[in-house]
Amino acid sequence: MTDPVHDPSAATAESPVGRVDPVAVWRRAAPDAVLLDGFHALKHAVRFGAEVLVAVTADRAAALALADELAADVRGTMAGLLTEVPHATYSSLVPRPHPTAVAALAVRPDRAGNLAKLAHAPRTAPVVVLDQPRNVGNAGAVVRLAAGFGATGVVTTGTLDPWHPTVVRGGAGLHFATAVERLTVEELPPGPLFALDPEGEDIRSVKLPDEALLAFGSERTGLTAGLRARADHLVALPMRPQVSSYNLATSVAMTLYHWSAAGGAPA
Repeated sequence: MTDPVHDPSAATAESPVGRVDPVAVWRRAAPDAVLLDGFHALKHAVRFGAEVLVAVTADRAAALALADELAADVRGTMAGLLTEVPHATYSSLVPRPHPTAVAALAVRPDRAGNLAKLAHAPRTAPVVVLDQPRNVGNAGAVVRLAAGFGATGVVTTGTLDPWHPTVVRGGAGLHFATAVERLTVEELPPGPLFALDPEGEDIRSVKLPDEALLAFGSERTGLTAGLRARADHLVALPMRPQVSSYNLATSVAMTLYHWSAAGGAPA
């Protein structure tokens, strides 16, 4: 017999202590919630304070064994959240089953709160701006990098939703460790904007301030005209002649490392 999900908001006469069917909770919450796809996404979301509504697994013992090995700090919380369901039930709840057979739904962070974090001055770490990105996997990898370097946040322009389930999967749940929002160029938070461009100044000769916005164009088309016009500085990553470009996530990693090398990396 498995432990049922505890949903404090769902107490009823039939369920006096608020213990309900996890599938019913899932179906009700799914349209507006963030999908945490896999053990690591749930682990990171819990670690960084996400409000998890429901969490299921097809193998609770295996999931908790992973927690014992990789997430002892949140093992107790995960044990209280995870409910075992049949594999077929788990598979019916997610677009693509994860090898860890773990999935959860969480409340998306408040937009107003994220905007306040992005605009707060003085910032102690840059904001990464992805200018009209196209690849959801790359966007997720950038969120993961930004969280690892302690960036203030990740902002996307254009049509890609940075909270798309595939982006969250690529970010391993680390959306909850940084401020992630979609804005127009006109809505970008204040701060000097350093845009990566092949025609820019070699980044190795530039000190990136903590309050910087670090902007990256798409791999196919580069910076949009609007973002380029908003830029205060154009900077370029060192690159061997005849090599056309770096992967977006690689470019972000190199730029954040350059910033951190001046002392901005988290302790």
